[in-house]
Amino acid sequence: MITTRLWWVHVFVAVFVAHARLAGAQDLFEIQVYPYETVEPGRTMLEFHTNFTPSGTRTSEPGVVPNNRQFHPTLALTHGWTKNFETGFYLETAPYVPNEGAKFTGWHIRPRFRFPEFASFPFRVSLSLEYAFNQPEFDPNRQTLEIRPIIERQEGRLYLSVNPDLSLALKGPDAGSAPAFEPNAKIGWDVTKKVSAGIEYYAETGPVKHFDPLSEQHHILFPVLDLNVSPDWELNFGLGRGLTNTSEHWILKAIIGYRFKH
Repeated sequence: MITTRLWWVHVFVAVFVAHARLAGAQDLFEIQVYPYETVEPGRTMLEFHTNFTPSGTRTSEPGVVPNNRQFHPTLALTHGWTKNFETGFYLETAPYVPNEGAKFTGWHIRPRFRFPEFASFPFRVSLSLEYAFNQPEFDPNRQTLEIRPIIERQEGRLYLSVNPDLSLALKGPDAGSAPAFEPNAKIGWDVTKKVSAGIEYYAETGPVKHFDPLSEQHHILFPVLDLNVSPDWELNFGLGRGLTNTSEHWILKAIIGYRFKH
């Protein structure tokens, strides 16, 4: 058992190091590494994603406001249709943008498919497709598509999820360009039955045909705490630290979700 757990730790470290050596804007509205599970059929989940950047970028690409001291609440509503399929709907806002005031920043629709589990395969796999309608002050591309495979493993108290995202601009200055690689990953440990501690990693490395120089990439680590107070609740809290000069220096995040009964 110990050997198996160490193997999963080595997998996570290898993934992180590989991404960090590879060398648009980091999504700071929904900061989450997706799990394999989908919402149960007939149930609806309401989530509030609340993110604040006390120390972020002060300059940005043309037409996009810097995110320093921005506050981002996002409302997410997800409904489970079948055992293996759900649909999510997101409304993103920025009630406080320095020198700009309150802004509506866009909305997303996200179908997610969960693949069957196989005893002979060590991972559980699902796939998320997220179509976004963005406001130009927050993303130069008005419409984007995120393709997010979700690869998950639970081994005793140890948890691992890897989301090797691809982001594709469909309408805007980057339309027709190669998709951007934006990998996310999470490793967690169940300290008790109700408390799990972990590390989440988020990155934006640039187009898959030619990664950006490391100094221009975004890499952020979040120590996080998950509270498993009830199967109906989702509670996740974290403090992020950027690892490169172009990354946001500090980010506070919280996810509070509730699954409504039938």
